[in-house]
Amino acid sequence: MATTSKSATARPRRKERKNITSGVAHVSATFNNTIITIADAQGNVIAWTSSGMMGFKGSRKSTPYAAQMAGEAVGRKAMEHGMKTVSIEVNGPGSGRESALRALQAAGLCVTSIKDVTPIPHNGVRPPKRRRV
Repeated sequence: MATTSKSATARPRRKERKNITSGVAHVSATFNNTIITIADAQGNVIAWTSSGMMGFKGSRKSTPYAAQMAGEAVGRKAMEHGMKTVSIEVNGPGSGRESALRALQAAGLCVTSIKDVTPIPHNGVRPPKRRRV
């Protein structure tokens, strides 16, 4: 077997600053997690995070506080790349919808528009049965 020197080839790449002023924040709020992705106008992802990435496990991922922490973190990441204004697209019925929006505003991003893109079924699949606790 050939021996390869790993130290010469595997060097961590430094993240470059992208200098993008406006973009789109996609907030996917499900019943189990909240995922926030910030992309530029062409759809290239600038920064993303989720409640699970912030260290929350299990049912704590679906709380509004976890979505707030994720929103603040992704807002800081996007502002490091020079982002100032953002339009928000919210998807899903989860409890982290509004708190993620407020966290993006609190991080310093100027919100230009908020759009709900949750798909509405025209009598599609059968919904899950009600819980009996």
